[in-house]
Amino acid sequence: MATVSLKSINKWFDSSQVLYDISIDIEDKEFVVFVGPSGCGKTTLLRIVAGLEDVSSGEVEIDGIDVSSAHPIERGISMVFQSYALYPHLSVFENIAFPLRVAKTPKAKLQEMVMRAADILRLTDRLEHKPGQLSGGQRQRVAIGRSIVRQPKVFLFDEPLSNLDAALRGEMRVELSKLHKSLNATMIYVTHDQVEAMTMADRIMVLSEGKLEQFGTPMDLYHRPKTKFVAGFIGHPKMNFLSASCLSIDSDGVKVELPAIGKQLLPVEPLKVNQGEELEVGVRPEDLMLSETGKGLPLKVDVLERLGGSTLVYGSLDKYPNFCAMLQGDANVREGELVNLDVNPASIHAFDSNGNAMKRRQVPEILK
Repeated sequence: MATVSLKSINKWFDSSQVLYDISIDIEDKEFVVFVGPSGCGKTTLLRIVAGLEDVSSGEVEIDGIDVSSAHPIERGISMVFQSYALYPHLSVFENIAFPLRVAKTPKAKLQEMVMRAADILRLTDRLEHKPGQLSGGQRQRVAIGRSIVRQPKVFLFDEPLSNLDAALRGEMRVELSKLHKSLNATMIYVTHDQVEAMTMADRIMVLSEGKLEQFGTPMDLYHRPKTKFVAGFIGHPKMNFLSASCLSIDSDGVKVELPAIGKQLLPVEPLKVNQGEELEVGVRPEDLMLSETGKGLPLKVDVLERLGGSTLVYGSLDKYPNFCAMLQGDANVREGELVNLDVNPASIHAFDSNGNAMKRRQVPEILK
């Protein structure tokens, strides 16, 4: 078993509080990602789990045991940092074997454990190479191999792919997902990249300014964000937001006034929303399509990004200068022209004046 429980974690640096009452339970063999913008506290929280930072208040439990005051080496964790931190004068074999030599592991056992890690990470033919002879992805795999041989209860990753180029990051995301399945281990991963979070995590914890915004599966966060912040952070390209006034409320939902479209009924549950209140509605770029009737949201096209399978259209909509739509790759759209966009009301998100989401009544089945 390798469960991790964070109970009311608070952290201050002098008089500045950086984490506010964080409580989550991570299940055995789960891959959990801490995600959020720079400075939100995700790395500080990971270092608290590792024992590299003290908690100001609260408890960290691993397998039901309070380790809040335990030394890092006593916690049964292993951490992979953003920098590879490899010894340049040692071979790949010796870099991976280093923690085992420190622990005075018998030679035969050491050889077996290093070879097993090298086989898992496809480094067998690089064992005699020095770090300077390896690619960035291979160096990161060596750093991960050094963690594997320690046989920790929990693997911790602090933005391990941020130093790699875009193509290599994509490859390494797949490799880490495969590694999680092959090791059948509990992993906690920190990143500011929501694409990494969405593609690898069993569950995601979204942090903002030290506060827990939402903790759930990737598709739950995508389809059912609890706040405007989560809605805007999860999903690529980012969700578009428009101001709308609440015209009326009834059993079918909330009627709002949208730019250019006019009155529109949104099938949401109007919790604590008053008639006349200023709301915000969110529309994902992928939920927009070219209108066949010549009506809909009028978008003045400024920039096109042709990606092959899709085309990203950026332009001005009324007083909103950075509106985005994701259309088919061969969409007949040109820069400088005016296009009209349709959106299904059931796909629109609505948020009250405090940024809290109203529950949508028509939501696609969540993928597990």
